[in-house]
Amino acid sequence: MSDNPSEMMQRFAAASQGGTAFMSGLGAQVIAFAPGRNTMRLPYAPHIVGNPDTGVVHGGVITGLLDQACGMAVGTALAAARQDGEPMRGIATLDLRIDYLRAAKPHADITVVGECVKITRQIVFARGRAFQDESEEPIALATGTFMITEIRMG
Repeated sequence: MSDNPSEMMQRFAAASQGGTAFMSGLGAQVIAFAPGRNTMRLPYAPHIVGNPDTGVVHGGVITGLLDQACGMAVGTALAAARQDGEPMRGIATLDLRIDYLRAAKPHADITVVGECVKITRQIVFARGRAFQDESEEPIALATGTFMITEIRMG
């Protein structure tokens, strides 16, 4: 495995474009990607509906994507900040707060944005938002804190 941060970012980006098993199961895609920031799109589909009478997307789907987006933003920010020879670091979610502002409109795609806000020695802060038509009219907002962990090889 390479210790070059830019090569690690390229591998992370390639894996993210293909998606995690969670994202694949939902049908979500990464549509924009940079160190510390990403944008995902979740096409509307019947298997993500929480209420079949209204067609509204299940809140757990939105929560899961916000967690994924914040975690991906943190992971890519850490990879980009990593110096040559520095050991790889992992993360663990310490706290994730989701504020639901309104229900998602049925039969409309959802966009989720994750952003790394600050990296400290042991804790990383991130935020995210889910919206449909206008980014200024979010469905939900997320604030997360992540603990930096040591990755032990072997």
